[in-house]
Amino acid sequence: MEGREFEGHARDLHRLANNALNTFRERRLVVGASSNIGIYLLHPYLKAYGDESGASIDIQISRNLVVAEQLAKGEIDVALMEWWDERPGYVSRVWRTEEMVVIVAPEHPWAGLPYLSCSQLRQTPMLGGEPGTGTGRLLAEYLGIELAELSIGARLGSTDAVKQWVKAGMGVSLALAGTVDDETRSGKLVAIPLEGNPPPRKALQVVWRDSLSDEHAACRFGTWLVESAALSHQKNVQVHPARWPLGE
Repeated sequence: MEGREFEGHARDLHRLANNALNTFRERRLVVGASSNIGIYLLHPYLKAYGDESGASIDIQISRNLVVAEQLAKGEIDVALMEWWDERPGYVSRVWRTEEMVVIVAPEHPWAGLPYLSCSQLRQTPMLGGEPGTGTGRLLAEYLGIELAELSIGARLGSTDAVKQWVKAGMGVSLALAGTVDDETRSGKLVAIPLEGNPPPRKALQVVWRDSLSDEHAACRFGTWLVESAALSHQKNVQVHPARWPLGE
């Protein structure tokens, strides 16, 4: 019994020891990303960085809360997250911002609206996606209500599940605009902007441990991501491997 209880601690110690040694070794960079970022938004940046730097990168895609745990345990070097609690011991920088839109089926009564108002959203239950991403907090802040007052129609656990339910006419939901590009272009979903100038946007963050030197691969990659996204926004072009220098 004692051996089994100690086994988990031994594995943690072994992992921490390896992580400490790897700080001084050339190795693959391990990037963790929340589901929406990893599935829909990150891949052109990873390709651009890999093509230009020649770096070897492993990617782990998990729920936002799981990514935070992996970073705390040293299982990943860099985290790309939809919501971060600004805990001490880490560097967090805004990577990019994404507009939040309401998604509906093409036959929904809202489908032809140019935008949605706060009053319309307050009266309508929303389908919930992945927990712990900060979307609920953002929506509550936008509506001027407490988080506990949000009306959730169903908690589905992922953006893919939400999109399928919305397509089937089972309700409406709030989503990052970049996660529904394919469906809106094909006409399977309609994305409606929210009222506001500017409309609500979610800040996506890149996070790494503050104990790492500026020359560590995690710091270089995180800094490159932020600079690349800023330049992409300025030029209003897609990510391309030759467009962003890696710096020192």
